[in-house]
Amino acid sequence: MIDFETLILFVTASALLALAPGPDNIFVLTQSMTKGARPGIFVTLGLCSGLVFHTSAVALGVAAIFQTSIVAFNILKYIGAGYLLYLAYMSFLSSSKSKVKANLEQMSSFKLYKRGIIMNITNPKVSIFFLAFLPQFTNPANGSITLQIFMLGAIFMLCAFIVFSLIAILAGKLGNWFNQSKNAENILNKVAGTIFAGLAIKLALSER
Repeated sequence: MIDFETLILFVTASALLALAPGPDNIFVLTQSMTKGARPGIFVTLGLCSGLVFHTSAVALGVAAIFQTSIVAFNILKYIGAGYLLYLAYMSFLSSSKSKVKANLEQMSSFKLYKRGIIMNITNPKVSIFFLAFLPQFTNPANGSITLQIFMLGAIFMLCAFIVFSLIAILAGKLGNWFNQSKNAENILNKVAGTIFAGLAIKLALSER
């Protein structure tokens, strides 16, 4: 069981980390502005679900492979970069208001959820970050380290979900205002595409 003082410190650190500009919250921001708050929340659910993978990787020692194996690290990061480039392409493709609405109607909640999961689990740096971050808040005196890692991972997911959902709601409202203008909507999609392309390049060039 994690003691109360450690828990408060961990929750505070997790909330601040979720607020800090990074690929995941920027992803939520752009998706919410271009598609709305509800799709942004489903993307958020996907991103937070992806953290189950990274938490498990740390608890089971798999994250150490990404830290020590350049091949494993590069394979996963290039898959992630390729997926971001695909999203960039789709954003540039969604140039007209009618096409955006058609794409939104066709994109199910599950598809948005899956998009968030893929975005999260294909970033090996999250596993490496968790490998460095989560163990700092564990204590052998409090019982099983593996169980503590899973508990901390779950708490981090909850913090991220709350913060990202607020971002989605605020960005969705801002996006609705922009979407009243066809030109503004086109600009939003181009900005989103540019951001995705930039994130893809950053991930592809990243090192462990």
